[in-house]
Amino acid sequence: MSTSTDVESAARLISFGMRPKQLPGRDVVYAELVRRYGEDSAFKQLTHSVAAGLGLMVLDVSTQAGAVLAATDESVFEIKMDSYARQSKIRERRETEKVLHGLVHLATAALGYPRPDDLANDTYIGRVSVEQVDGVVREACRILDERAAKAERNNDPLSDAPELEQAWRAYARRPAAAATKDGRLASDTTRGMVSRALRFLADQGFLVQVNSEQGGTYRTTPRYQVQVRELAADSAFEELLELGVVAVGDSAGTLRPSISDTL
Repeated sequence: MSTSTDVESAARLISFGMRPKQLPGRDVVYAELVRRYGEDSAFKQLTHSVAAGLGLMVLDVSTQAGAVLAATDESVFEIKMDSYARQSKIRERRETEKVLHGLVHLATAALGYPRPDDLANDTYIGRVSVEQVDGVVREACRILDERAAKAERNNDPLSDAPELEQAWRAYARRPAAAATKDGRLASDTTRGMVSRALRFLADQGFLVQVNSEQGGTYRTTPRYQVQVRELAADSAFEELLELGVVAVGDSAGTLRPSISDTL
């Protein structure tokens, strides 16, 4: 039978997981709770129950990533698009804008972990840059443009196309980059949009910035790997990978030189 102390410990483990940049290696109490979660099946189940009561799912608990949580639908902890818009300073919150930011996040995940082996390897660390993500989305837009043109020639309704094909026009017609007076990327450019998205992921503990050149380059974290494993089941993620715009190189999982020269 669980005691009040056990429940408090389970809740504390969940609270650690809700601090994006907190890791077990930096806190002995957190590390002990992670150890107990892995060794005590009753405590593990109790942790899942407490999380469920808060509208959360426990995706993984490990010494590398800590407690990785995801909010269930309608949970008070769910990050709505409007909340994301406020945090990442999205000026326009129209439906098209939401889809575009979703496309940027899909491209970031696909670049960070372009192969199933990368997601399965707990030691794999991916790198993504603003320039890379923008390039991938623009290439996806070009391919989708060709697909749409072919569909029109064949009299196929565009509305029957996959969801990624609905956003390419809006992204493709925006300029890639333009500097503000103080040298920053203008917010209404695609690279400005990508830059905000990557900073948001860094704030959530999913990425770590390694340099700020050309908008910034980031490395992935174990916490992000767990999240992308869940995302990989999404049909839109599969559609993006199937377009063939994310190139991978050798068995070590490094990106091809044409993409990774900026890393």
